[in-house]
Amino acid sequence: MEHYQDIRDAVARLCARFPGEYWRALDRDMAYPGEFVGALTEAGWLSILIPEAYGGSGLPLSAAAAVLEEIQRAGCNGGACHAQMYTMGTLLRHGSEAQKQQYLSKIATGELRLQAFGVTEPTSGTDTGALKTTARLDGDHFVVKGQKIWTSRAEHSDLMLLLARTTPLKDGMKKTDGLSVLIVDMREAVGNGLTIRPIRTMMNHATTEVFFDDLRVPAENLIGEEGKGFRYILSGMNAERILIAAECVGDAKWFIEKASIYAKERHVFGRAIGQNQGIQFPIARAYANMRAAELMVREALNLYEAGKNPGAEANMAKMLAADASNEAANVCIQTHGGFGFAEEYDVERKFRETRLYQVAPISTNLILSYLSEHVLGLPRSY
Repeated sequence: MEHYQDIRDAVARLCARFPGEYWRALDRDMAYPGEFVGALTEAGWLSILIPEAYGGSGLPLSAAAAVLEEIQRAGCNGGACHAQMYTMGTLLRHGSEAQKQQYLSKIATGELRLQAFGVTEPTSGTDTGALKTTARLDGDHFVVKGQKIWTSRAEHSDLMLLLARTTPLKDGMKKTDGLSVLIVDMREAVGNGLTIRPIRTMMNHATTEVFFDDLRVPAENLIGEEGKGFRYILSGMNAERILIAAECVGDAKWFIEKASIYAKERHVFGRAIGQNQGIQFPIARAYANMRAAELMVREALNLYEAGKNPGAEANMAKMLAADASNEAANVCIQTHGGFGFAEEYDVERKFRETRLYQVAPISTNLILSYLSEHVLGLPRSY
């Protein structure tokens, strides 16, 4: 698999324009990194998966993974824009030619942002089949009623992919049948049936709760067939897991490098603290675990790009990489001691950001449940 060193170097140069001071200032105000996202868009990095026919680069998923890994390795935060890479896959794979012509080229240029993904609800969580948001066909429009939570970047996106129930759930139906995907133009929707409420969290992630009160969405905005939306969303989840895993590998590399440099420079009792095995060994173990996770990410990418179904590998890559970044974050704070909690070192900010991936976009327990049932053949646990 290609390493994309030229892409990595170019992304690193772009990220150098956005040092720790930039992110710390945003963090204090919980502000969106619009300038950073704009620079990535202008350079073409966010449209790397869009086919050339629609103005993108038409590169494989491994190229997108290289971009996101380098963003995190540079100390920046791709969480502000990574969703565009995997949400637009639903449109690309299952949208009509008219929809692709209408949206993809504008997403590639940055004229439109597709960052918002309306799936999770307060009462259903990861049990997607139990969602309650409905979309009822009324003439040439769907009328949407319900709410979503953890809809990140809704305030900074022009378009949302929305999963809603278009066929009422009846006895004998699978819970995941009767769900459909709609493209919601939020520029028109806000104030006309769509309300966005920001949620303040422990990290600057621009997440929100959204409410639909008889929002009218043109029927032509339905992606694919009505009632088949769950499988459309599902087909993009492997890519989502793999790209998030690549970000976590980048985070782990940042923490390990930061800890190693500090351990060599910091002197206590007349010697570098990195000379002590109590400091060395945790950093070395974090490095070994990062490398193992990195190899699983590569395996998942290889299978994905070969057209196979890397469900197990994508989930394992996400879990192992999130564990590796979380471990490296803890080691980095411990190495820095009290300075690890000081804003100016950026360690505490990155610590908070990478902690998210123990929970999102899917929790470790659900990954373990998947492996238990689908790989090991154990009884379904939920």
